[in-house]
Parts: sequence; C-alpha cells; structure tokens
Amino acid sequence: MKTLHCSDAGFDCKGVISANTEEEVLSHAAEHALTVHGVAVTPELAEQLKTLIKEEVAQA
Repeated sequence: MKTLHCSDAGFDCKGVISANTEEEVLSHAAEHALTVHGVAVTPELAEQLKTLIKEEVAQA
C-alpha cells in the first residue's frame, strides 16, 4: 500500500492518502488538495508529491 501524508507536503493537515499505486495516490491527493486546501495540483507539483509517497510497511 502506498501512502502520502498531507503534512509531508507542507500543509497543517492530518490527512493521509492511501492507495495501491502511485497514480491512485496522486489522483486522490489532487482531489484532496483542491477540495480541502484550494490548491490545484500542477504537473510540477505532482512530480514533487511523487517523492513524498511511501510504501506502507505492514505491521504484524
């Protein structure tokens, strides 16, 4: 599972976006950024966000 923490992108936000692929995470992140923060995700911002996506490690 891939995750993106909104706070890692510089927002004071506890939102966490999780999905199976980077593309899905970016799609959900773009929707979140627009609806919650009023920020449109540009191609340049999307490239920056890709670097913040982490692979979630399953806990036993």
